[in-house]
Amino acid sequence: MTGPAGRPSAMQTLRRVVPKSVRRGASVHLARMRSARLRRHLAALAADSRPIVAGPWLGEVGFELLYWVPFLRWFAEEFEIAPGRLVVVSRGGTWAWYAPFSSRYREVFDYVGPEEFRRRHDERVLDLGEQKQTRMTAFDRELLDRIARRTGSHDCLYLHPSVMYDVMNPFWWQHVDENWVHRHARYRRLQAPPRHDAGALPPSYIAVKFYFNDCFPATDANRTFVRDAIRRLADRAPVVSLTTGLSLDDHGSADAEGAPVTRLPAHLDPRRNLHVQSAIVAGASAFVGTYGGFSYLAPFYGVPSTAYYGNPEGFSPRHLLMARSAFTALGGRDLLQVEPIPPAGLSASMTQHS
Repeated sequence: MTGPAGRPSAMQTLRRVVPKSVRRGASVHLARMRSARLRRHLAALAADSRPIVAGPWLGEVGFELLYWVPFLRWFAEEFEIAPGRLVVVSRGGTWAWYAPFSSRYREVFDYVGPEEFRRRHDERVLDLGEQKQTRMTAFDRELLDRIARRTGSHDCLYLHPSVMYDVMNPFWWQHVDENWVHRHARYRRLQAPPRHDAGALPPSYIAVKFYFNDCFPATDANRTFVRDAIRRLADRAPVVSLTTGLSLDDHGSADAEGAPVTRLPAHLDPRRNLHVQSAIVAGASAFVGTYGGFSYLAPFYGVPSTAYYGNPEGFSPRHLLMARSAFTALGGRDLLQVEPIPPAGLSASMTQHS
């Protein structure tokens, strides 16, 4: 960015004058100040005896799996929070993701319908300029108020996702390495939901979920890839498609109509949406789909995940770096394979886990 008449901006001038090592040192110092402030805040929450409401989580699955859940686990373990004190508010029936460190869960879709959720989601993104819950919005407050009024739980403490975003920002901004995240997160395998919660499934199968996003745009070439991928996988093993038909965020679904696959119920209850998908993924022999937050779910269950992208500029390498670091901590770095769409046909990696 330049100033008037093409002159360098103040930030450009600062970067030119101040050595990179000095700027990096200042960034690390500020990050440590954030961390110290966070610890004081969390220690104050822990010292109280009232329930702690964590959420509401309204954002992307990937950030929830890779950052929010491990952050809350770290908080609970580091500050010795009893599971009964931590009340998680999320959507889609994700209570099992938070076990065993939280035994109380509030389902967002018990308090707001899918249509209102999508409308308020769009308003929230417009307000914030992004999906990340970097501050509490009117929708967050209304949800928490509805929950408090219906449950009669007004005397609570609150831990909003913006607190987590604030402390993780230095890593996303490349001011610190992935060890910074590990200092504020605990990575563990997720507890698998009961298999019967997913309904009737083949004894062995591959779970598939393709959807369109920034790194997998809705082009004719990508649609063809999805169709061919699902059909070739179905030639080798039973395939269970995780396409839900729900429209709750900005990700359009991609599926192969007419392919011989097992599909989710046509009218899946939004309150059980992610719970059912989790049960299916946890019981699969492998997962194949779009690279994005959902592709992180399978490795947290110890299930190999192969994820594809078409646009390398459409995703942040920082999140992929963190995902691989997290799975290494779990003893399964190779559980996540991220591949570009092959120029013609399917690569061997498409079926290596089938």
